[in-house]
Amino acid sequence: MARYQLILAYDGTEFYGFQRQGETRTVQRVVENALKELGWQEETILFAGRTDTGVHANGQVISFSLDWQHEDADLLNALNAKLPGDAGVRDITRVKAEFHPRYDANSRSYVYRIYQAQARHPILERFAWRIWPKLDQKLLTSASQIFQGQHDFAAFGRPMKPGSSTIREVFESRWEPTDDGWEYRITANAFLYHMVRRLVYIQVETARSNLNLDELRAGFTNPTLLHPGLAPAHGLLLDRVDYGNKTQELEDEQN
Repeated sequence: MARYQLILAYDGTEFYGFQRQGETRTVQRVVENALKELGWQEETILFAGRTDTGVHANGQVISFSLDWQHEDADLLNALNAKLPGDAGVRDITRVKAEFHPRYDANSRSYVYRIYQAQARHPILERFAWRIWPKLDQKLLTSASQIFQGQHDFAAFGRPMKPGSSTIREVFESRWEPTDDGWEYRITANAFLYHMVRRLVYIQVETARSNLNLDELRAGFTNPTLLHPGLAPAHGLLLDRVDYGNKTQELEDEQN
């Protein structure tokens, strides 16, 4: 019996989020169904984080134990053969039995995509939020810098467990121009529920001059200054979960 870590990618459009919800089509459910066909006998997989309905992933991390008598590459291929076309295993690694993809993570990185166009583009629309008129680059950049560092983000999301801390440390918060719009990259030690979509929406409101930078700064302690709203789910992507030295320790033990 070995413990495995998988890097999973999925198009969240047709999934009702990641976490299992009865017979509803979720990412967790299709992964567990695929594993059951390969002899998996645990009750649940472990995963790095929940993603909402419509949210995509490039680097979701899951772990499970399985009695597999073949090469790891064969397991990757077998799982991909069982999974639907909108989900796929990108990488597989054996890890320590106590590895937990959520609690062992040092940071998580999300990407949010915006395209700027007057008319809807059906291909881009699946993975990005359409904005028009174009956003003010200077305001967008200035707004993103406000969130870097350690803050109480209670005004921008809620903890998964009631009463838990809402203090988070953001290591990176920046916008990068693309051919047709913008890409927001944010990395933090952890995130609150809806935090990234809320941050994106507020920054867009600022770049539209519907909210000024002083109001945005004051919003940490006075949320009534901030306009209600969330950026659409389909622009959001869980890009990467980082384990730092813990990953290196796992690799060293396997060599």
